[in-house]
Amino acid sequence: MFFGHTQPESADNKWRHQLDSFVKAHKQELAALSWGLWLENGSDQGTVGIDLQPRPHFVYCPKEAVDKLNSSVDNRLQEIIGIVEHYNPEVEVLMIGIGKEQIKLIHFQPETSPPVCYEQVGKDVNTLLEQLEEELSKQLVM
Repeated sequence: MFFGHTQPESADNKWRHQLDSFVKAHKQELAALSWGLWLENGSDQGTVGIDLQPRPHFVYCPKEAVDKLNSSVDNRLQEIIGIVEHYNPEVEVLMIGIGKEQIKLIHFQPETSPPVCYEQVGKDVNTLLEQLEEELSKQLVM
């Protein structure tokens, strides 16, 4: 059996692979940002999202919006909702990538905890946001 790509990568899926590469290259910074935003807002604002349109930027995805989206797609996001509800910001990173009418879950446990990543990176949330958005814009070609 062959498990490689059997079809050329479509434009609709290209952003997913680019986002995966970005996350892989910036795990520590994303963990630091995740923890910094958690310290500022807890879960009051919702889940951190990366909106790729019109230019990549970070947003919050309120729980109500995720629930509404789930309802509009016949409850096909139940797994994502379960992960969001049981998210532990002290040990894992959770973000939602938002592409053209699609979403992608970004969920990983960094080698060091998000609080330690935040301490090691040593940058405030606004600086991290600016730097990561700039890197996202360079790496993601929509």
